[in-house]
Amino acid sequence: MDLYTLFPTISTAFIVISAVLVGIGWGLIINGKREAHKKTMIAAAIAAILFFIIYSSRTVFIGNTSWGGPDNLKGYYQTFLIFHIILATVAAVFGLTTLVLGFKEKYAKHRKLGRITAVIWFFTAITGVAVYVLLYILYPGGHTQAVWKVIWGY
Repeated sequence: MDLYTLFPTISTAFIVISAVLVGIGWGLIINGKREAHKKTMIAAAIAAILFFIIYSSRTVFIGNTSWGGPDNLKGYYQTFLIFHIILATVAAVFGLTTLVLGFKEKYAKHRKLGRITAVIWFFTAITGVAVYVLLYILYPGGHTQAVWKVIWGY
């Protein structure tokens, strides 16, 4: 593995770890293990923050990887990427809100929003892995560019 794929691999691993921890945390609270749930969800948040730090640092200092696959699939990929970015943004806002509600002990709101947040988080992680697979496994070779150029295909 070279530096070109190292950071995306690490950041993708952190978002997968975060999603797995959210699933474990969900199971813990269903079984009434409130303290274990809290610790697991904090760990999930830390993994998500580590993802964000690695991803945003790479984006700022290196850029993002452009589509390296066939031209006839580029439009589909860009549409999927935009969907993933919107979903990830919504998931982050919901995640922060859910955490704050939990820390403020507003458990009824936390419980209601937490269910929605978890599902959105799972879809975000799945689509994030799909983006990784498309860019680094199935169609490697895209050049590193600024994020806006990647999204809009310049």
